[in-house]
Amino acid sequence: MAMLPQEVIRRKRDGAELNAGEIATFIHGIGNGSIGDAQIAAFAMAVRLNGMMPAETVAMTLAMRDSGTVLAWPGVGRPVADKHSTGGVGDNVSLMLAPIAAACGLAVPMISGRGLGHTGGTLDKLQSIPGYDVTPDADRLRRCVETVGAAIIGQTSALAPADGRLYAVRDITATVDSVPLITASILSKKLAAGLGSLVLDVKLGNGAFMTSQAEAETLARSLVDVGNGAGLPTRARITDMNEPLADCVGNAREIEHALSFLKGEKAGTRIEAVVLAFAADMLVASGAVAEPQSALQASREALQDGRALDRFARMVHALGAPADFVEKSSAYLAPAPERHAVKANRSGYIVDYRTREIGLLLIELGGGRTRVEDSIDHRVGLTGLLPVGTRVEAGMPLATVHAASPLAAERAADALLTLVGIGEEAPAEGPVLVAEVT
Repeated sequence: MAMLPQEVIRRKRDGAELNAGEIATFIHGIGNGSIGDAQIAAFAMAVRLNGMMPAETVAMTLAMRDSGTVLAWPGVGRPVADKHSTGGVGDNVSLMLAPIAAACGLAVPMISGRGLGHTGGTLDKLQSIPGYDVTPDADRLRRCVETVGAAIIGQTSALAPADGRLYAVRDITATVDSVPLITASILSKKLAAGLGSLVLDVKLGNGAFMTSQAEAETLARSLVDVGNGAGLPTRARITDMNEPLADCVGNAREIEHALSFLKGEKAGTRIEAVVLAFAADMLVASGAVAEPQSALQASREALQDGRALDRFARMVHALGAPADFVEKSSAYLAPAPERHAVKANRSGYIVDYRTREIGLLLIELGGGRTRVEDSIDHRVGLTGLLPVGTRVEAGMPLATVHAASPLAAERAADALLTLVGIGEEAPAEGPVLVAEVT
């Protein structure tokens, strides 16, 4: 007799180790709709509180992969590779990394997500672009990957549908930061995408789900071990998320940042170091380039000579955006009705950010969700954020708020002043690339 969903929930609630059959049956029910959101939420909380053994996590990952179509790429003719981030604030790395990797000879079918908790979502950012189809049909996706080399899309109803439902419930039930759930969610999508290799960006700090290095290393090791255990060559880096990674936060605003980056206007920044490091990792992990230093140089050249920008332009057009989007992006990316400069209330050095709260501030502005069904305002956000260590004088702009109304702009500006720490001494500079896990 098949076990009832509530019995699976009860056993995990009580700390039992589930077997592969129990997990597969429960995940199958999520995928086909026979298990409701309340039961999904209860299961997610039970896993969040009691954890899972490695074998359980592998079983859940494979069951979520097998809940839908698993892609194959027999006609691509280049290594199929991808990268995934555990999420941060101002983390739009994927927007620049995918076209750089494609320009260097990889095929990158990147299955991305929407905003999760306080973190921004790559799909929400891309939907700032008029016409961009985040759920293309299989033929359009394949054409884009084969002709352009990269396609950043969301989970269609055919790809890991069980994860799509579980992901949405986690976002609103305080179960985002569970290592087994994060691991299975990330890897099930990547396994369904038919990858040959995967690199992972595990964020660490006050703007990440993992706030200590020990937590980040635990998640990175789980991802690498489960990925390899499921047959996908996987490696990870731990990177710093104690301040916004880009100099902006917000969906359309981060698309503008990505274009500036691809035009070479963000050289020497923390985000450039992260993007190029992961581009090199992708080339090495896929076997396309043997030496890390050669891979880093190839990635830098693809950015500097304009090939990456060209791939981005071709990708967004292949997925429905206007052909002249890159050339005329300011005409297509809607501005927010209100802009409000946030000025320093004292002189000194920026010593820290309350980064998670900045992500929550974007949600308050309307740029994120508190419920699954919420729509978002792609226009709102923050721009001109200064790096930690910057010297500022009283009255100097710290950032600009982009808001839907004067009241929202004023409230966000007041809130941001409480989230930026200014001290008398410059802080020690920490590395943005913290550690590697292979």
